[in-house]
Amino acid sequence: MSLSKKMSAEINAQIAAENESAYIYKAMAYKLESMNLTVFAKWFHLQATEEQEHAEKFGKYLLDRGAEVSLKAIPAPKANWKSCKEICAESLKHEQGISKRINKMVDLARAEKDHATDSFLIWFVNEQVEEEANATELLAMVELAGTASQVFMLEGRVWRLIEARG
Repeated sequence: MSLSKKMSAEINAQIAAENESAYIYKAMAYKLESMNLTVFAKWFHLQATEEQEHAEKFGKYLLDRGAEVSLKAIPAPKANWKSCKEICAESLKHEQGISKRINKMVDLARAEKDHATDSFLIWFVNEQVEEEANATELLAMVELAGTASQVFMLEGRVWRLIEARG
């Protein structure tokens, strides 16, 4: 069974969303670097790389299923965050939006009885659970810190989270 045009379009849109996520996380990383929060910045640089890897997985899946990859333009990301807390809150909100997109594709795959795509997407469903949990944890730490100096002191804990990712 080949991919439907609708599913192919959704996956191509997801490639754009993943690339946009990478771009957003790069902007967040650079802003954090400008705030001298280099470990937080490293976290977001790693997130950007991971989002690019997700886009690649979607592109390869389309090709494996005999569909075309159609890259879309992505908008310039926001760059004027005022604090680490604002960046972390926006990151969580963004991941929640990506989860909704993935769930919508799963719903479509199931409606179309496209078992291969359903199976492929389950990895992303599970990945989004992890992404939202990480973003929630990061935001909670920053909210508990309160002051800028306490946020700076959190960098050691963020470094341990980075090392735990492997």
